[in-house]
Amino acid sequence: MTTDAGAPWLIVGLGNPGPEYAMNRHNVGFMVADLLAERIGGRFRRASKAQAQVVEGRIGPPGPASRRVVLAKPMSYMNLSGGPVNALRDFYKVPLAHVVAVHDELDIGYGTLRVKLGGGDNGHNGLKSMTKAMGPDYHRVRFGIGRPPGRMQVADFVLKDFSAAERKELDYFVDRAADAVECLVTEGLERAQSSYNS
Repeated sequence: MTTDAGAPWLIVGLGNPGPEYAMNRHNVGFMVADLLAERIGGRFRRASKAQAQVVEGRIGPPGPASRRVVLAKPMSYMNLSGGPVNALRDFYKVPLAHVVAVHDELDIGYGTLRVKLGGGDNGHNGLKSMTKAMGPDYHRVRFGIGRPPGRMQVADFVLKDFSAAERKELDYFVDRAADAVECLVTEGLERAQSSYNS
């Protein structure tokens, strides 16, 4: 898949807007995006061309190895993420292979990361919406949240806050996920997979 090496990357943290959702498992994508924004010294602002908040900056060491990035948090709800993401992709002229979705993943254990390119949505409404809008060939950084306990419904589980026990390690795992995004953008998929697909 050839892409313009100089084209920007669009890194999308998936979540739901509003303070009531801020610490939900479903909002871990927002948490990673917030940390990346902090690292590049930017603040999220409202995008003029899409229902989203964005930060523009560079990731990686100074010089030719650094990459231009747009960090985005869609301000639609999760199941409508595709529209804002596609609008940003058009506006910033981002090739599909330079789009990275950071999202919660039920099928891997808490804190486990998986970096991949393309694939299905595994029932994740944010990915479903993005794939419908753009096709599936974008990168994903999947942040494991594990399966709901007992008979708890999936929808209830993802919209609950991380437990007290999970919160003890949450900062560490969010930090690691942000590292994985930076590695993917600056060093490529294979390097990111070998370093972070624990």
